[in-house]
Amino acid sequence: MGSKMKVILTQDVANLGAAGDVREVAGGYGRNYLIPRGMAVVATRGQIKQAEERLASQRKREEAVRRDAQAIASRLHGQTLRFTARVGELDRLYGSITSSDIAEKIGALLGETFDRRKIQLDEPIKRIGIFPVSIRLMAGIEPVVNVVVEGEEGAIQLPPDPDAA
Repeated sequence: MGSKMKVILTQDVANLGAAGDVREVAGGYGRNYLIPRGMAVVATRGQIKQAEERLASQRKREEAVRRDAQAIASRLHGQTLRFTARVGELDRLYGSITSSDIAEKIGALLGETFDRRKIQLDEPIKRIGIFPVSIRLMAGIEPVVNVVVEGEEGAIQLPPDPDAA
């Protein structure tokens, strides 16, 4: 009845697979849809071997990136980053501490530039205090640093205790 053919996907195809995958598809689907649109090529032995080699080298690169991210995470996790800022009424800062400021401190700590987009900060910090901030290096690797914001006087001013009157 219907013949089958093996193809190597050259790009991600919904409900079929990702680029580089070897799939067995219906002959007509491969010849009339996938191959003419450049989404796949016929899988020959040589091309299957090339696809496997590409996949292996891609896995090695991903593993190296993961190892680097893990090393950075172990250096950052639990670190305390101190910021001094001018404080106004009710312990509010005149400015704010942004993800760019935090990235600059982390960059100085690591000795290299650090991408501010990896810092998970919903909104800039506008008060004095201690704030845990998550850093997303890659999926599954998210160290947390403590950001301490102090007034220019040095120590963190805690709000007055209403029970101490």
